[in-house]
Amino acid sequence: MSGNCLDFTAIRGVQAGSAYYVIMVPLKVVPTLFKFDDESMPSALRAQRTLNRARVPEIANYITRNPSEYILSALCASVDGEIAFEPVAREGHLRGIGRLRVSMDATILINDGQHRRAAIEEAVRERPLIGDETIPVVVFADRGLQRCQQMFADLNIHAVRPTRSIKLLYNHRDALAGLTRHVVGTVPLFRDFTCMESSSISNRSLKLFTLSSIHQATAELVGKTRNGAIEEADRRIAIRFWTAVIENMPDWRRVGSREVSSAELRRDYIHAHGVAMQAIAASGNRLLAEVPDGWEERLAGLRRIDWSRANRALWDGRALVAGKVNRSRNNVVLVGNVISAALGIPLSAEARRIEDLHAPYDVSRRAG
Repeated sequence: MSGNCLDFTAIRGVQAGSAYYVIMVPLKVVPTLFKFDDESMPSALRAQRTLNRARVPEIANYITRNPSEYILSALCASVDGEIAFEPVAREGHLRGIGRLRVSMDATILINDGQHRRAAIEEAVRERPLIGDETIPVVVFADRGLQRCQQMFADLNIHAVRPTRSIKLLYNHRDALAGLTRHVVGTVPLFRDFTCMESSSISNRSLKLFTLSSIHQATAELVGKTRNGAIEEADRRIAIRFWTAVIENMPDWRRVGSREVSSAELRRDYIHAHGVAMQAIAASGNRLLAEVPDGWEERLAGLRRIDWSRANRALWDGRALVAGKVNRSRNNVVLVGNVISAALGIPLSAEARRIEDLHAPYDVSRRAG
């Protein structure tokens, strides 16, 4: 290879009959070494999707807030220009290790990982010390726009995002997720009947709850966000509250004693769905504030609610939309209004506004 070039220690591999290379690149070099397509170009002339700027700060914050624990998967890039690989040895197990030389005139284009590339640029500006750390890059020889576009499609077509439940199960940095796992592990019915990996429940499943539903509901109960600190008092109140709720939900307990299946409950009752659990928690948050002493006795009002999906006069437009359970924010509020009426606590101004807008009648007379 003639002229100036970039040198990398590389590992050579073969896929589909073509060579590719794995190199280690310092983070501080990533922004200048790798380019991505101009966002102003038409989609048909680009080799990847446009950069979603909203995603970049989240990834950058993850890197900078976890400087001793962050992990980044490999970038994938194509080299449009002259490259040459010089192996350490011509034979034996070292023939796949060597020196990759890339012409200084070559363009190295990101095929997959443009958001990581942009986030690395932000993170290095904020924490220059991580600039000498490295990220693996898988390098392919550029074989034209069509091949680059196909590479992007192939790299992403089989990608499956993990469910919200499994992210909560494995996320040990999020204190609120930790609270949810603690609640599920402590409350017997939750422990035995919570699906820990999926965010939806199939008709054949024996589970009644999902980890993500309990998480959203418990966040409503304690009034904490993802980054909020969790105190021991939050753990105690969450356990007490959900234990008391279960005592006042006979149908839930029937699932626990195997008198009825979870599928039957989901088919016939609103309270077997996440919208009801979240609404119970939101009403519980107000109950704890309004009645700090004696709130557990007030939860007996849950027994007076007709949770049957057959009660269309109550649930249509409130929990059911076109006959299906809906979990929009307004639906959570509307179901919570029924619960608040049953518990004898006043509606907030926003809850009253939504009530008047969607269901302008007295919920206290329609809950039983």
